[in-house]
Amino acid sequence: MENIFDKISDVLMFREGTEADEYGSLIPVLTTGSIVWGIMLRTVFVVFLSFVIFYLFDLYKFVWVVLFALWFGAAYPGWRQFQLFNERVKKVVESTLCGSCLHFEKSSQLCKIYDEHVTQEYIPCEGLNWEPLPYEESK
Repeated sequence: MENIFDKISDVLMFREGTEADEYGSLIPVLTTGSIVWGIMLRTVFVVFLSFVIFYLFDLYKFVWVVLFALWFGAAYPGWRQFQLFNERVKKVVESTLCGSCLHFEKSSQLCKIYDEHVTQEYIPCEGLNWEPLPYEESK
């Protein structure tokens, strides 16, 4: 039962499991899909709760409050996590061989051949299937 609550918490907090960084502390593993899924799930919760609150307390004059709730409850946290995700991908691109590989997908931090996520400590092919990016894309 605790495992189900952990998974729900991971989705709501834009986390998809955790991994240890160089100092041994756990950090969330983010993907573009997990961020979009978190935004969609939070949006559903905000809209549902706002309908319930408006119905119970007859607050239909204040529908504009839902827009603020959607921004602060769903869109802004997702946007912020997407910025952190881009910074993390930039570090992986700069510090690993995969960053200059033809098979590396930046939007999901994924090796397309092995369908596995790349981290600074883990390269799925161990450099054996590395192919350089074309000159035009490497700029």
